[in-house]
Amino acid sequence: MSSGPEIEQVGIGSGEGVDRGDFEAFVESHRADLHAHCYRMLGSLHDADDAIQEALLRAWRALPKFRGDSSLRTWLHRIATNVCLDAIARRPKRVLPVDYGPPGPGGEERDTPLPAGRWIEPYPDEAIAVADGAESPEARYERREALELAFVAALQHLPARQRAALVLRDVLGFSAKESAETLDTTVASVNGALARARTSVEARLPDRSQQATLRALGDRRLAEIADRFADAFERGEVEQILALLTEDAVFSMPPYPDWCRGREAVGESWLMPSREPAGLRYARTSANGQLALGTYALDEGSGEYRPIALDVLALRGDLISEVIAFRDTDAFARFGLPPALR
Repeated sequence: MSSGPEIEQVGIGSGEGVDRGDFEAFVESHRADLHAHCYRMLGSLHDADDAIQEALLRAWRALPKFRGDSSLRTWLHRIATNVCLDAIARRPKRVLPVDYGPPGPGGEERDTPLPAGRWIEPYPDEAIAVADGAESPEARYERREALELAFVAALQHLPARQRAALVLRDVLGFSAKESAETLDTTVASVNGALARARTSVEARLPDRSQQATLRALGDRRLAEIADRFADAFERGEVEQILALLTEDAVFSMPPYPDWCRGREAVGESWLMPSREPAGLRYARTSANGQLALGTYALDEGSGEYRPIALDVLALRGDLISEVIAFRDTDAFARFGLPPALR
């Protein structure tokens, strides 16, 4: 990873000669990648918002001391990483319901919801303009692949410095030396942390990423799956919904901790509409590089359909293997979703 050429390309010097206007332009061009980096580390859209603001404030204050010993991109990610490590030390890790406790029978009543700060949040990768492909030739994971819910959830189980080592090396493509400097440790320590992190993460990931599945399906087939899913729910056709699921499909609904696995259990769960038509409408979007649908329920008083959940789907082949219905709708607009449907 080069240093001087990247700085020269944007007309930025070092030390007292740094041009703050060029620095602002450079930051803006890298904001999406920096924000996604904070999200991977923290598992929360809102925490990533706070972290990037803190990181850019620290960078702005430290800018006169920047000497160009590393690329500006590396320097910014180093600051953001340490902001995230500070945040991780102050709060419990975020998880998905499947990592919180064992599954329950689909027909049982919902548990009491847990505080929002306990759960991984969905991420509006397209709205934030996260690019396709890898961040560097040395990266093992693509940008969007490293935003998939399974990957982000696996990261949250790692100790903070293992998490940072894996993201720095395998997502950002940092060298072992750059990663060691970021974490203020030795190359040997980083390599050891990376080896342990890779073993843990790979054990938790599915055999195939959602990015590979979506590319194999193609845009037309993906649109058909989304339309069939939405149409079956809007019509309240439970059998049609179940036909779209894998036999071992999983359903969960943060902030409720309970979840269920298996087509039969999902069929008895609160995911299923209880009447025809169901009084629901759907709008297609994307979250975490995955197919997602904004779910709206009819408000009979106004005649409008109001947001109730963001359903993020995982696919295996052309069937749905997981539905995570995030009930927090405060960020709907950031997924390009309207505040209401008619």
